[in-house]
Amino acid sequence: MPEDRSYDVVLFGATGFTGGLTAEYLARNAPAECRWALAGRNQSKLSTLRDRLAGINPACAGLPLLHADAGDPESLRAVAADARVVATTVGPYLEYGEPLVAACAEAGTDYLDLTGEPMFVNLMYLRHHATARERGARLIHCCGMDSIPYDLGVLFTVQHLPEGVPLTVEGFVRAGGTFSGGTYQSAIGIMSQMREAGRVAKERRAAEPRPAGRKVGSVKRGLHFEPAVKRWALPLPTIDPQVVRHSAAALDRYGPEFRYGHYAALRLPAALGLAGGAGALLAATQVPPLLSLLRARGRQSGEGPSAEQRAKSWFSVRFVGSGGGSRVVTKVSGGDPGYDETAKMLAESALCLAFDPGLPETSGQVTTAVAMGDALIGRLQKAGIAFAVQEP
Repeated sequence: MPEDRSYDVVLFGATGFTGGLTAEYLARNAPAECRWALAGRNQSKLSTLRDRLAGINPACAGLPLLHADAGDPESLRAVAADARVVATTVGPYLEYGEPLVAACAEAGTDYLDLTGEPMFVNLMYLRHHATARERGARLIHCCGMDSIPYDLGVLFTVQHLPEGVPLTVEGFVRAGGTFSGGTYQSAIGIMSQMREAGRVAKERRAAEPRPAGRKVGSVKRGLHFEPAVKRWALPLPTIDPQVVRHSAAALDRYGPEFRYGHYAALRLPAALGLAGGAGALLAATQVPPLLSLLRARGRQSGEGPSAEQRAKSWFSVRFVGSGGGSRVVTKVSGGDPGYDETAKMLAESALCLAFDPGLPETSGQVTTAVAMGDALIGRLQKAGIAFAVQEP
């Protein structure tokens, strides 16, 4: 970890909706010794945000404001060269994200984002993983609702199962609330690029080493009733299972053979409606005029609900794990998933990388479970996100 940098943490994209919430969280919770800064292209907006943060914590009145523009790689290289950890909320990442990943990999600087875009994650592995490993940088994607509750929730579940035996874990997601404009725009982009994303995923599988003597795969079940949650379970084709499988491939604790299944837990009418609606939306994204209409009419990046609306939002993920004759049910739960808890997860991930001793020695593109594991679980528990064993 570079120690001769001016900043422990730099937040890029702080003037956006989720970026602003992340900045507010840091203003309230970053330790006094944390040297952090705000980065973005609009100095006036950054200055206004700094004034807002000073109302939360007067020490923030002196926060440095750094010029950084996704379209100006040199500005990103300058920020990365002077930071130990850079966290970014600037998406869609496939459109805006790569220059910062490249800058952090070259500078040996830890990088965090909120992407849920599989194609972006796989492309960044193919293009920048080797450089990051060589320079000692940790490139960690999906540090919000995608995919921390699932990645760390599965790790937490696995730790309550026997060692050295085949293990199966299934996650069942329930949530109430809305998602950010950035998440909506990213989701539309993901759907519109399914074919190309499949090709990139195949390239990564060919390039990435497989775990020696171990197997990692998926639980393949369609729509079914799940007694553990008393709901119908509909497979969720999100990035989250991919992240879990990469953690399982990297960590021997997941056993000689590991499988994971990922589902939305819904009442039957909602499950059928979601399945049909997702199919129609996927079809629409393949037609350019309809894709443009979806982008224009949907919530835009930087938009989000009020604090009162967010206060009513929640999420809950129940994991059912089995192996070696044992079974365990665990639960990860918290408040507003699309905004408040996502900002909390990103901020705590940055503070964990910057300050927690004894983290695993790792570099390159890695997951939260591999890079931070128990240390980040502990931080999130203290911050109000519950990790609990429901049944042995």
